[in-house]
Amino acid sequence: MEAKPVRKPPRTTLWITLGSILFALLLWELITRLAGLPAFILPSPGLVAQRLLKAITDGSLLLHTSVTLAEVLLGLLAGTLAAVIVGYAVAKSRLFERLVSPYLVASQAIPIVAIAPLLVIWFGPGMFSKVLICSLIVFFPVLVNTVVGVREVPRLLHDLMGSLRASRWQTLRLLELPAALPILLGGLRIGATLSVIGAVVGELVGSDKGLGFLVNLARGQYDTALVFVAVFTLILLALALYGLVALLEKRLLTWQEVRQ
Repeated sequence: MEAKPVRKPPRTTLWITLGSILFALLLWELITRLAGLPAFILPSPGLVAQRLLKAITDGSLLLHTSVTLAEVLLGLLAGTLAAVIVGYAVAKSRLFERLVSPYLVASQAIPIVAIAPLLVIWFGPGMFSKVLICSLIVFFPVLVNTVVGVREVPRLLHDLMGSLRASRWQTLRLLELPAALPILLGGLRIGATLSVIGAVVGELVGSDKGLGFLVNLARGQYDTALVFVAVFTLILLALALYGLVALLEKRLLTWQEVRQ
């Protein structure tokens, strides 16, 4: 009989995570005390906590976080939809792949930081340019996973659907999409974290709202504690999006657990 892997209890994993966070905070506090650096260079955890409380109280953190979250969600949705559509077309047509592959590769050769100023100039400093930047940074990883997932569907299953006289839509809905879903969701995990980077890049280039704008504002005022607050908020956003995709993956791929 095959031995089953031993899984750590959820409580044990939670305590390990909390312990590592506490150790990091203690180490941070120790470094600030021993180094004797001024607060505008390296604030202590206590100062960052006080600045966090002030930002929550005056409503600025909620305002800027909501703007960034809206840009991230819209960009992630638009980029994922476009990537799935184009990726499916690339996977099904070698001719279409030859036509668009040079442009797709060229788009990845240019860093998003380099074209973000152009997009802000062309489309303005509003939300649309930030959503577009998020979509572009999400597009490629989801597209690649879509192509790989669709092409990994066994040929025998396609022959079976053909023998059952299934239409193109039925083959897509009942075979290709479920079979490609595990790989597609893997790309979506990557895209979820990259979308936060895209929103911040756009806000750093030109914006009057959002966490990226908050970082720029705090940097100009030498309010390093506020910079830490904005950065930690961005980390929490990325972790939350990654967790939501993981939860979605668990819900949609229950058939894999049953099969195992």
